[in-house]
Amino acid sequence: MPYEEFPWFKDQPVKSILHVEEPSPGHYYWPDIDVDLTDEIIEHPERFPNLAKSI
Repeated sequence: MPYEEFPWFKDQPVKSILHVEEPSPGHYYWPDIDVDLTDEIIEHPERFPNLAKSI
């Protein structure tokens, strides 16, 4: 997962990145950084051009 496509993870501590939940199959949520992604977004980020940009 390159930072260019998933910028929310770039400046996060490893602890926050490893703290991930799977509220439903194929849907992942990182509560420490309030990010949720699906398998499809992770595998095909080019299909989702409206991703939020890091500030």
